[in-house]
Amino acid sequence: MSTDSFFSALTRFRHRVLPSPAQAWLNSPKGLLAGFCVVHLVFLVFSLIVSLHGGAYSDTVIYRNWTAAGFQDGNLHGGPSPWVYPVLALLPMAIAGVAGPGPFFFLWVLMITLLNGVAIAKLTGWGRRRDAIPAGWWWLVFLLIMGCLGFARVDGLTAPIVLIALAYGVSHPFIASTLLSIATWMKVWPAAVVLSLFTVVKQRTRVLAAGILTSIVVVALTAAVGQLPRLFNFLTQQGDRGMQLEATFTTPWLWLSVLHIGRSRMYMNTDINSMQVDGPGTTLMSFLMQPLLVLAAILVAALIFWALHNGKRTGGADRTELLLAGSLTMATAFVVFNKVGSPQFMVWLAPAVAVGLAHSWKEWRVPAAMLIAIAVATFFIYPLFYDALSHNNPLMALVLTVRNVLLVVLFCWSVRRLYLLGKKIPAKEPATAAKES
Repeated sequence: MSTDSFFSALTRFRHRVLPSPAQAWLNSPKGLLAGFCVVHLVFLVFSLIVSLHGGAYSDTVIYRNWTAAGFQDGNLHGGPSPWVYPVLALLPMAIAGVAGPGPFFFLWVLMITLLNGVAIAKLTGWGRRRDAIPAGWWWLVFLLIMGCLGFARVDGLTAPIVLIALAYGVSHPFIASTLLSIATWMKVWPAAVVLSLFTVVKQRTRVLAAGILTSIVVVALTAAVGQLPRLFNFLTQQGDRGMQLEATFTTPWLWLSVLHIGRSRMYMNTDINSMQVDGPGTTLMSFLMQPLLVLAAILVAALIFWALHNGKRTGGADRTELLLAGSLTMATAFVVFNKVGSPQFMVWLAPAVAVGLAHSWKEWRVPAAMLIAIAVATFFIYPLFYDALSHNNPLMALVLTVRNVLLVVLFCWSVRRLYLLGKKIPAKEPATAAKES
């Protein structure tokens, strides 16, 4: 079934099952607010139950241990694994740990809930943009499918910040760049959107100034808490990693391990709590992945630059559309050409799609459908059947392979979209067209 057929069938189903008043309510600000409350109450109640039993969930266990170790003592390695994040990620962890280890997970989910609320409010113009409400629903569905991958990781904090930044977009480059810079100092991936923003906007000095000013504040805060020597630790820690099990380029070795060919195997890297794959050529591939990722980012930036300037010559350049398409292409490149393939990386792709749907539902429904499929596959991989996958289960290896193929298809769609935007010729005015004919 094609994507257009899928959306047509979905529309017919909605009209048959839901009466008109229900449809009108769901497409209203009140309906979206109710949906937001239901989705986030699920995770808030879950986090409260876990916290009341003295626990945490997924990576928040590590975050809580780091916080309990006392960052003020300069001990970022007090947890079960080395510190792998940019230093500003200390801030939300410190906030979640302000009341001690007990309510850490609940406060973490509460922070993400508040950020998601601001993101949906900005996306829909605080309810005034009725045409953007379906995009808000799409964002909620995506969050629900991704589950605690979004609510228990730093990525879940940065995604709504990036969404807000993209909603400000080319009309407010300084604000957008400031938000993106803050998010980048928590987790590196928003740098992909910064590159797109810098390439697209007219006022590039504002983007640069916001990034520099934010970085100066971050460095000053880092020095104030005695962590300046560890400012770039996240770069060195990631550089020593091997090919992670879920990474796109690991797929051939995944199947070699499943089929027990060529001494390929899965193993746990206990230093960084990551499942990796080892086999013939994985060491070389792991070494090549970083320059390959840099090359992909440069080529995507060049394509965005070409699309902008070629579009200006033909009069068809839409800077907002270029920013969104460029951001999705760059973020997808950061996932596809990454030797780390953690399941929460799928969250990186959602902000550009959500804002794209609000900008033009028709143009963005293809990547929206693909990303929902990617999210469903990822949910089956983690948290449902990750243990089976790590023990060479062929069915889960197939699910992961399909997910990785969809990521490559999404990247190709994004590249094609950028190319077509660069070639786009604006529609002629009817009077002009008649005169020429």
